[in-house]
Amino acid sequence: MNLSGKMVLVTGAAGFVGSHLVERLLGAGASVRAFIRYTSVHRPSHLEAIPQQLRDGLEIMAGDLRDLAAVRQAVDGCEVVFHLGALVGIPYSYLHPLEVVQTNTLGTLHLLLAARDYQVERVVHTSTSEVYGTAERVPISEDHPLKGQSPYSASNIGAEKLAESFRAAYCLPVIILRPFNVYGPRQSARAVIPAIVSQALAASIVRLGNIEATRDFTFVEDTVSAFVRAARRTSLRDHHVAS
Repeated sequence: MNLSGKMVLVTGAAGFVGSHLVERLLGAGASVRAFIRYTSVHRPSHLEAIPQQLRDGLEIMAGDLRDLAAVRQAVDGCEVVFHLGALVGIPYSYLHPLEVVQTNTLGTLHLLLAARDYQVERVVHTSTSEVYGTAERVPISEDHPLKGQSPYSASNIGAEKLAESFRAAYCLPVIILRPFNVYGPRQSARAVIPAIVSQALAASIVRLGNIEATRDFTFVEDTVSAFVRAARRTSLRDHHVAS
């Protein structure tokens, strides 16, 4: 699938990864509708970092994934949907599990319903490596058991299963990506790599918490490339899940 000239929806577009994806899509000649969560300051966050010369093809729409009418309005007229919108953060999910499930699971259902009704050509749904929980084996493969160790991970497992069901029940062309730890420009300074870099620049000693843990890290532009390649796939196997 050639994305040039396509009308593309990106939910969670103002976030770290979402803004990089929007920039890539605009550079590839797509028209992008950026669905962002409404705030009273009316600022599109990381979308402001996109070069001005690319913004002619950008439409920003504020709303909430929990609002079915808003989601339907966002999907209407779009040919391809990248669904990155979510409430992220494991600690937050312990404190506010209902909000997290409503946004991540119910919000995904709203998007899938709209994509089905408007006959979207491709949906790329974003999950997370957190669906695996604490790894039973390393490296983690796609057939690793899914474990809802937190309301956040459980909300993403539920969203994945809904996406799979829409592929099976309605032949909705959906593919799921489970990104691992993404790093790069525009990332929160609280993330581990920015924290290490800032400490290294400011002091001779870097202080971390658990130094025994191991993780896979993916540069944000490589993650964006995975999203674009997923959207361009000419065929999908049933229940295909990509990590």
